[in-house]
Amino acid sequence: MEFRIYYEDTDAGGVVYHARYLGFFERGRTEFFRDRGLSVQQLHEEGRLFPVVRMEIDFRYPARLDELVRVETELVEAGKSSFVMQQRLLRAADAKLLAEGRVTLVCVDTEMKPKRLPAQLRALAAGA
Repeated sequence: MEFRIYYEDTDAGGVVYHARYLGFFERGRTEFFRDRGLSVQQLHEEGRLFPVVRMEIDFRYPARLDELVRVETELVEAGKSSFVMQQRLLRAADAKLLAEGRVTLVCVDTEMKPKRLPAQLRALAAGA
């Protein structure tokens, strides 16, 4: 998924503010599922939510105002009710690694009780 860095993403020096990476990675995860035929909205309507329970981010090089960047996302682990995704933010022009993250999500119902991963997600995990 590619997108441009806007002024609202940056600090006074034109460098992406660290908290914005969370949103970039969130978009990447949503598009990862969409590209594979899974709708986060539909899963939500079925009573499945996916809160983040752990996230690690390593900042490698600053992303800057007006750069075109790309988020790459892959599903690397899955359990009965949780899964782990690895994500990278790259500068589109030269594929320079800007940041990489590892995020753990849990499938829960609307009362925040753990739920088994949906079949579609388990199928994706089996192919990981």
